[in-house]
Formats: sequence, C-alpha cells, structure tokens
Amino acid sequence: MSQGPAAMTTPAQQQSRMADKIARIDAICAQARILPVITINREQDILPMADALAAGGLRTLEVTLRSELGLKAIKILREQRPELSIGAGTVLSREMYAAVEAAGAQFVVTPGVTQDILQVGLESDLPLLAGTSSASDIMLGYALGYRRFKLFPAEVSGGVAALKALGGPFVGVRFCPTGGVGPANIKSYMSQPNVMCVGGSWMLDSAWIKNGDWARVQEASAEALALLD
Repeated sequence: MSQGPAAMTTPAQQQSRMADKIARIDAICAQARILPVITINREQDILPMADALAAGGLRTLEVTLRSELGLKAIKILREQRPELSIGAGTVLSREMYAAVEAAGAQFVVTPGVTQDILQVGLESDLPLLAGTSSASDIMLGYALGYRRFKLFPAEVSGGVAALKALGGPFVGVRFCPTGGVGPANIKSYMSQPNVMCVGGSWMLDSAWIKNGDWARVQEASAEALALLD
C-alpha cells in the first residue's frame, strides 16, 4: 500500500483522507452513471471491448478479478487507454487489493465487506466502494467513515424497496446497486435519492463477446445511457 496504516495518522487526517476518497467515488460515479462490470476471458477482447463500451459512452469500467486475465486487463487498459477510468472489481482480500493497486487500478469494488478489507481501504490511496447487502454491513463501514457502498446483489437484496428502507437510518449514505439491474428497472434505481450510479453487464452479452460483435456492444451501451435521459 502506498500509505502507512491509518492508525499512524491523526483522527483529523483520517477524516480528511476519507472525505477525499468519498469525493473521488462521487466523481467516478457521476461520470459513469452506468458502471459496466467486465470479466475478461480472452486477452484479444480487452481493447476492443473497452473501445466499444467507450464509443457507446461508457468510459468508466469495472474490470473484475473473476478470471485470471483481470489484472492483466487492468494493466493493459491503464497503459493503452489512459483516457478511461479503470477500477478493479471482485477484490476479496488484502493481497488482491495490493495487486490491483500495483496494476494501476483507479478505484476498488468489493462484493462484500470484512473488517480487514475495510481497514485496507483506509490504508490505501485507492478509494474503496465496498459491497453490502445488509444494514449490519453498512454499519461496519459507517463506523470507519465509509459513506459510499455497492448494494450487491441488488435485486436479491430487496432492490428499490431496500434502498428506500436503508435511506431512513443511513442519511448521507449513497449506493451503486449492482446485480439484477437492467433496462427494465434502471430508471427506478436511478430515481432513488441515495443512488449515485448503477452497475451491470447487460450490454456485454456473452454471444456478442464470443463473436466479437463490438458494434452491438457499442449500440447497447448507447441505448443504456439513453434510458437515463
């Protein structure tokens, strides 16, 4: 990690660093509106997939570590597509956090929380969008200063109704719902005051990827953004 443990800083310094990370997450989500969740299974797909998404208007990408090519994809995109914002998803441990930081990721997304991963998020310069599916998870992060979370899996966890309910006790907390979000419900999610962006992969149909139909990926990306206008 590029910074020492948060315990070595003063409370005021910790608060300032967390405020900066929250502001960076807000900027990332405001720019993204829709965060494509990408799993790379073939190296040859890395650049054309990113280019198709970007051409459709989606220029902030979450590259998951669900495949062995995840880290390599992050490195390649940071080196060859510096105009894009590249985050790392499916980060499950301290070791994975360090690996994506070394690869050049600009933000980190996790599917859930542990005390250790939240602590790493405090220590690292990389802003963390920690996953949650319950009020208890939110409270773990809230106690450490986190105010931005990924709701995952969103639909299974209660969807829009859950977001409305969570908005009561957690004033000032905002979410990026991911998991089950798509064209049919994206507007309902984005209309919630505690939603800052949504994540999904519906614009990356497996058949299109297999066939290299990047024009269809571009079209679907543009169509997704158009739903929010």
